[in-house]
Amino acid sequence: MEQLGLDGMPTRRLYTCTPSRLNTWLDCRRRYRFTYLDRPAPQKGPPWAHNSVGASVHNALAAWWREPYDRRTPVMAAVLLTNGWIREGFRDEEQSATWRDRARAMVSSYVATLDPGEEPVGVERTVATRTSVIAISGRVDRLDRRGDELVVVDYKTGRRPPTSDDARTSVALAVYAIASSRMMRRACRRVELHHLPTGTVAEWEHTDESLARHLGRAEDIATEAADADDAYREWAGRERKGVPAPRREDGAGAAAVPPEIDRLFPPEPGPICSWCDFRRHCPEGRAVSPDKLPWDGLPA
Repeated sequence: MEQLGLDGMPTRRLYTCTPSRLNTWLDCRRRYRFTYLDRPAPQKGPPWAHNSVGASVHNALAAWWREPYDRRTPVMAAVLLTNGWIREGFRDEEQSATWRDRARAMVSSYVATLDPGEEPVGVERTVATRTSVIAISGRVDRLDRRGDELVVVDYKTGRRPPTSDDARTSVALAVYAIASSRMMRRACRRVELHHLPTGTVAEWEHTDESLARHLGRAEDIATEAADADDAYREWAGRERKGVPAPRREDGAGAAAVPPEIDRLFPPEPGPICSWCDFRRHCPEGRAVSPDKLPWDGLPA
């Protein structure tokens, strides 16, 4: 008997992703393959000190909001930062201690500007939504309620203070706003980037139209990535079943894939290659950008 179709059902499975996965596809498709498809994944380079600073700060701020109200003080923020300090990537213990002290001052100064009684709707909260194309999720640093609306807050610790254009063009922030609004059944259009080193806030107020454009952009990126994923998995499935496929050797320890698959995931050589975790596996990236020491990303 002929199988009946179900009207309205998607013709292909939803592409499950995070904003980080979509951004990786845009930045460099080879890095995307190394990160999300190759199994086992190629070995990464050493940890970065600036990532340790960022993670330590984020963890301390999240823990601060979980403290009882009367313990939400600048001193407590400093204690939490010290107790959770991540030492990876620094040149030596002296440099680590210097940056620990800077980060401690950073979080103390920042929480001094906050009202500990204004309980966020969420801290390090996962939000998610779906369309006919994607099932997308991500973790919001902080979700505030201001009046009748929600506000997405994202912490930044990098060397460059973000601008309102950064907030406006961020697909991740827009997706977080959409997902938060749908999950909480409350309007969420405002997104903010809080730069702790300078104490500045870059903000943007979205409209329904601008949020829809960002979501459409996310769907377009996902469609491209999903097509490449399917081709890769088809090849990988043949390999697992013992059907040989033409292979190339890249000589750098990453998975060897046939040329037709390799062409779907080309590198994007440029300055960002200096900071890539998979630099050792990419001759094109090494050829166009200098090596960086693990602590070179620390702000001056």
